[in-house]
Formats: sequence, structure tokens, C-alpha cells
Amino acid sequence: MLEIKIIKEEKYSILHLEGEVDASNSVELDSSIQGLLEEGESGILVDACHLEYISSAGLGVFMSYLEDFQERNIKLVIYGLKEKVFQVFVILGLDKLMDIKNTKEEALEEL
Repeated sequence: MLEIKIIKEEKYSILHLEGEVDASNSVELDSSIQGLLEEGESGILVDACHLEYISSAGLGVFMSYLEDFQERNIKLVIYGLKEKVFQVFVILGLDKLMDIKNTKEEALEEL
């Protein structure tokens, strides 16, 4: 099960993920990111402190936006990944393609 909350701050939005992202709910993640893009958001923090699992479908959602983010100069920073979830990003080399930080404070420094 996945719970997504979007928290609007002054200069960025926080996408708070709780639970598991898999093939059955990755479309929810996709539509949340799409919504932020449509609103013209230029900074997105992904709070993954409560993310227990992410499947290849979930990772695919993030990967599908990498080019869009670059073209539109949108900063996406993921923070708070649990070690086992972070290792999935590492195995696929996404830690080299995406900004991944340990804490919200570190993530904010990237924006």
C-alpha cells in the first residue's frame, strides 16, 4: 500500500511517500509528479523516510521524468531512503543520475 502526500512550501513541494511503490500503484506516483509539473513546480523534494519498498515500476516513474526535469530546469531531490531501498537505486545506477541525500536539510541545500 502507498500513501502520497504533497506538502507545499514557499519555494518547493515535498512529495511524502509512505509504504510501498509497486506496479499496482506506481501510476499514483506518476500522476502526483505530473501534477507538480503542470503546476510549474521548480523544486521537488521526495521524502522517502517511510518508503519501505520500491519496485522497478516505481523506479521507472522517476526515470521517465529525468529528461523532463533537466529540460525544464526542475530540481528533484530524494531524501531519507532506508538502506535496503537505497541499494535498489545503487544497483540500477540511479544514485549517479539522481540527487539522493540522507536528510531534509541536505536535500534543501541542493535546491
